[in-house]
Amino acid sequence: MMHEITIKSRRKAQMIDVTSQISAVIGENGIKEGLAVVFVPHTTAGVTINENADPDVVHDMLLSLDELVPEHNPGYLHGEGNSDGHVKASLIGSSVTVIVKNSRLALGTWQGIYFCEFDGPRSRKLWIKLPAYAGPDSPRSR
Repeated sequence: MMHEITIKSRRKAQMIDVTSQISAVIGENGIKEGLAVVFVPHTTAGVTINENADPDVVHDMLLSLDELVPEHNPGYLHGEGNSDGHVKASLIGSSVTVIVKNSRLALGTWQGIYFCEFDGPRSRKLWIKLPAYAGPDSPRSR
């Protein structure tokens, strides 16, 4: 079963914590155990797991990515002007897989799932693939 979440970014580069939205989808579908695959179907956006307790971590991540892959490089050939977004998205990756245990995402104490925008502001999609079977008490089996 697949679900779609719409994410709206407000800046060119932004990391948006989507942990609670993904948790809500798991709860609404009665998922007890299994794997949740979170996938971003865009070439200038990604998804990652990182610390969600200190907002300075997000700042440091974006700063470091900007230093590694600057927005403007005279060597870029891609005509749309978003080459840096493509490179950053490839570095971050387009999916994460998270264990679902006891109806909850099995994340570490400080971990959260982040949608990473590198060519915003935009309205984007985030796809969540959940196990097909949720168990006898799930809303889908009634």
